[in-house]
Amino acid sequence: MSEDTRPAHDVSGAVRISPGAPPARWEVQVPGSKSLTNRALLIAAVAGPGTSTLHRPLIADDTLAMAGAVRGLGAGVELAADGGWKVAGLGGPPAGEAAVWCGAAGTVARFVLPILAVGHGRFSIDADPQLRRRPLGPLLDALRAQGATLDADSLPLVLEANGLSGGDVEIDASVSSQFVSGLLMAAPLARACTRLRFGELVSRPYLELTLATMGAFGVTCTRSGHSLTVEPAPYRPREFTVEPDASTASYFLASAALSATAVRLPGLPLDTAQGDIEIAHALVRMGAALTDSEPFELRGPQRLSGIELDMGDSSDVFMTLACVAPFAAGPTTIEGIAHARMKESDRIGATAENLRRLGITVDEGHDHLRIHPGTPRTARLPTYDDHRIAMAFSLIGTRVPVVLEEAHVVAKTCPAFFELWRRTGAKVEFEGA
Repeated sequence: MSEDTRPAHDVSGAVRISPGAPPARWEVQVPGSKSLTNRALLIAAVAGPGTSTLHRPLIADDTLAMAGAVRGLGAGVELAADGGWKVAGLGGPPAGEAAVWCGAAGTVARFVLPILAVGHGRFSIDADPQLRRRPLGPLLDALRAQGATLDADSLPLVLEANGLSGGDVEIDASVSSQFVSGLLMAAPLARACTRLRFGELVSRPYLELTLATMGAFGVTCTRSGHSLTVEPAPYRPREFTVEPDASTASYFLASAALSATAVRLPGLPLDTAQGDIEIAHALVRMGAALTDSEPFELRGPQRLSGIELDMGDSSDVFMTLACVAPFAAGPTTIEGIAHARMKESDRIGATAENLRRLGITVDEGHDHLRIHPGTPRTARLPTYDDHRIAMAFSLIGTRVPVVLEEAHVVAKTCPAFFELWRRTGAKVEFEGA
């Protein structure tokens, strides 16, 4: 597999989004879930012997980073006839020596490290400066407790792996559920039964995605309160279909809510385990309507209402709701999002600052935002090297012109985003084009 498998939608520089003529009813085929793609890629890489096929995977920077990482460990990743990926598994943990590049993908660093640790050999791991700054300590502590030798407490680092012992493992999941997910995916390959114990858990639905993906490849876990128990077991190759990404879907759902139009997103079920589907129900609370058809349809109201909502389980889309909030009839309060300060950017601070640049009054706390109604003004907005900031603030452009700097950041999870954004009726113009 090579970089030419990426869709040809790369952009550079800034993009201007301005209001157009939204269609009364429209449809978008949202690309596959990054979370499901990267979990399935990694598990398929250590499954086998045999080949797994991933149908409708996301092909974007983060998933190409995962594909490159597992290829570097010896797994085969080839383009399938339907545009998906065929993954020839290693039949167990990796062995030997390898250098792993994580790019800017937190899922690569936090998922691959435990898989390397459960193997045997010497592995070096590094990443973009942005990812080097993101927390990793709790995961490294849990790996050391099971016998891994690491030469640093952050990326870049070298891992001397001789398998993981399993047993009782404590993990601090108050910063990221990815720590638990990474350990969980490696646990079936440990020498003995593993019991993961954790207290506060942020973004719980992502853990459910991990459990579902492991189950699809033949491994089950036992739950008891704040612990998960995994017996040693092999992963089995299989065919796996990736759902559309609920996080990416959030922007199109919110656009329909803002324009009082109706949108359908084929392939994304309302009962998906992806926690970010909560945005659809939040928009209903603001006045939108949902059908129970297949695919479901969301229709925006003539008047939006402000709401109060804890988004601790769906923090990747709190920016989406924050960009709808100025157009509501009353204030909107979003709580439970403190961990979003340690993502690709300080997302709470970045969202508040951009809203203020637009002339919107925002009350900012450590774990919350309160957005007051207002009429945004035209502005040039930084995207803070964060794909979700760029995509969320495209919503403002459907009502008032905005210029988003560093538009290329959307390639992290949706290279075709601005092409798809034209489906909303908004005008999309690239500076210098």
